[in-house]
Amino acid sequence: MPYDTLLSPVSIGNLQLPNRVVMAPLTRNRASQPGDVPSEMNAHYYAQRASAGLIVTEATQVSRQGQGYVATPGIYSDPQETGWKAVVGAVHARHGRIASQLWHVGRVSHRSIQEGGAAPVAPSAIRARDTQVFVKHDDGTYGMTDADEPRALDIGELPGIVLQFVDAAHRAERAGFDMVEVHAANGYLLHQFMATGTNHRTDDYGGSIENRVRFVIDVLEAVAGVLGAHRVGIRISPNFTGFDLHDDEGEASSLYLARELKRIGIAYLHLAEGDWAGGAPLPEGYRRALREAYDGAIIVCGEYTADEANARIECGEADAVAFGRAYIANPDLVERFKADAPLNTPDEATFYGGGEKGYTDYPTLDEASGG
Repeated sequence: MPYDTLLSPVSIGNLQLPNRVVMAPLTRNRASQPGDVPSEMNAHYYAQRASAGLIVTEATQVSRQGQGYVATPGIYSDPQETGWKAVVGAVHARHGRIASQLWHVGRVSHRSIQEGGAAPVAPSAIRARDTQVFVKHDDGTYGMTDADEPRALDIGELPGIVLQFVDAAHRAERAGFDMVEVHAANGYLLHQFMATGTNHRTDDYGGSIENRVRFVIDVLEAVAGVLGAHRVGIRISPNFTGFDLHDDEGEASSLYLARELKRIGIAYLHLAEGDWAGGAPLPEGYRRALREAYDGAIIVCGEYTADEANARIECGEADAVAFGRAYIANPDLVERFKADAPLNTPDEATFYGGGEKGYTDYPTLDEASGG
């Protein structure tokens, strides 16, 4: 096989993966309405991609407060939990493995999405400039609008948000997920707490690196208390600059966090590389430092080709590689890598919202050849 290392087995936590090809979390805005509930169509979509070593679901809000876009699925209601159980069952029926990505968007939201038209919440009352979210307008149409001014969370509210993650972890457990991934990347709430540009707090959750990372650790320890640390991963993006996020200490705070992940025993660290979203590329020295700070599995994600992914694993800087857009258009991505076959091209016009078109209708190699 041309990519022997990428296609070789690996253990992450207590989970045995048949290959190191991970399906990255991909927001698709196709949860059924009302209620943002995973549907049979979503189950079919994920089951098509079950040959991945591990599927990480689209970002899934842990509460109504944690939602930033219409038609993204939640994992805080009974119907949502039931919907996810069907998704997991469909993936397991094809011998796949799947993790739920638990998400709170923080300030990247709009009051029209929030319960009772409330303002979005954030570590500090700093609006995300030049940031748009996907909403349903008053006339019933869907489209983009500017993110709203958030309000700063009171310190007494933070345990309640931790409990939102705890409840979501319990629901993920009941739905049958193999693992969960805590979303602390891409400018959302947990990342907002870590970043110097979005966290201007003066209490125990602001100021020093230790304080800014504290809330992420609170969430991780609580979720690990539900599932066991060996079933918990985390996604970070230290150099991400989208959603008006700036961090003068992104690499330093992420290395501090990595040492805490080792202490807790978190199963994997999913590193979203910032250069695809306008951030600076990660220096090789950072990758070595990350390996020294953290002893769990490292998954990297950043528009890798199969060749690049294979090389990154072979040099010891990653244990697996996550693929995003490639998985949108290629449900049989692993089989295509095994055959060194060309990839389908994704249709960007159908990335967000809609139905089966651009979602479940991309052909596999067998279907393309008439097999």
